[in-house]
Amino acid sequence: MSEAYFPVESGALGAEENFLSLDDILMSQEKIPVRTETAIPRLGVFFPEQSGGAETDNAIPQGSKLEIPLWLAKGLFDHKRRILSVELPKVYQEAWRTVFSADANVVDLHKMGPHFYGFGSQLLYFDSPENAEISQSLLQTFIGRFRRIMDSSQNAYNEDTSALVARLDEMERDLFQTGQKGLNNFQCWEKGRSSQITASSLVQNYKKRKFTDMED
Repeated sequence: MSEAYFPVESGALGAEENFLSLDDILMSQEKIPVRTETAIPRLGVFFPEQSGGAETDNAIPQGSKLEIPLWLAKGLFDHKRRILSVELPKVYQEAWRTVFSADANVVDLHKMGPHFYGFGSQLLYFDSPENAEISQSLLQTFIGRFRRIMDSSQNAYNEDTSALVARLDEMERDLFQTGQKGLNNFQCWEKGRSSQITASSLVQNYKKRKFTDMED
């Protein structure tokens, strides 16, 4: 027996991903460049080109540069022990942050990374000296692109929107679809096809989260 999948809200913009969310599961698989600060035993079986072989317990030597999934980097990273250090992916480095600050709307975020905002938020876990700049860049990029996304969602009714959404990251695509759904509901109500306008799921989730915070 099959059941419909009900989307689970992502937690990637907070401290921890929500592993009941398909978006977060996919986001955590994205690769991140790291450098080992100590020899890591047994992990070399997954990186044979870096491993010293069975005679060294399949250890990855100190100083090795790897690209590993975000979930593995978070599991190995320790704020007290120097197991590995994380390097910023290029799209979050200063050169790209300058591009975003100049005009974020010209950037193809989906090409840069389909989970640009969620992945960038998770990079703050690694205590980079550039964390403040990264978080500010993520916020300003979203603010700079938000109005155009919502304007596009309201002005492309009953049209092919594939070209419009191709440059958006997954969170922006959800916003675009929410905007189109809201417009469709409003037009149905105007034509008498709907007896009630309901609050969007984003507003309902915000209210639930606000009540939970108040109870805490």
